[in-house]
Amino acid sequence: MCGKSFLLQHYPSNLPFGSYCIRFHSFSATLETLKSLRDGKANLVDSYAIIDNEEAWLLHFHIDAYTPATQFNHHPMRKRKLLLHKKEISKLIGKTQEKGCTLVPLKVYFKNGKAKVDLGICKAKKLYDKRAALKKREADREIDRGMKSRNR
Repeated sequence: MCGKSFLLQHYPSNLPFGSYCIRFHSFSATLETLKSLRDGKANLVDSYAIIDNEEAWLLHFHIDAYTPATQFNHHPMRKRKLLLHKKEISKLIGKTQEKGCTLVPLKVYFKNGKAKVDLGICKAKKLYDKRAALKKREADREIDRGMKSRNR
């Protein structure tokens, strides 16, 4: 591995996405962005990371505007550059070029005053996995309906 900043760790199998996580990546941010993050005004839903021209970018990561900063605020959905070493980027390029793999941010946190993001290398669900999940969900609904009618 490339040291502390690029750890491939095997996540528990109960997570709904891929099996590996890359940890401890900083991203560039303005002061207003950091203050909004500290207030907990961030949303990781639908966000993902891409590698473009040997630079890593975090897209669709929504951070609300910091209200006291009025005219100097940032755009909430702007691209954010991930601060990675060249070796890390080349490894990510290799991993993401596999069929169906993408980089997804798992969590955002602060460490030593810097905003960090955990990235996961995830694969999309196969069609048969989706069918199995639908069958399980439908069976759970039937069980819940039966329990409700039985309790009345």
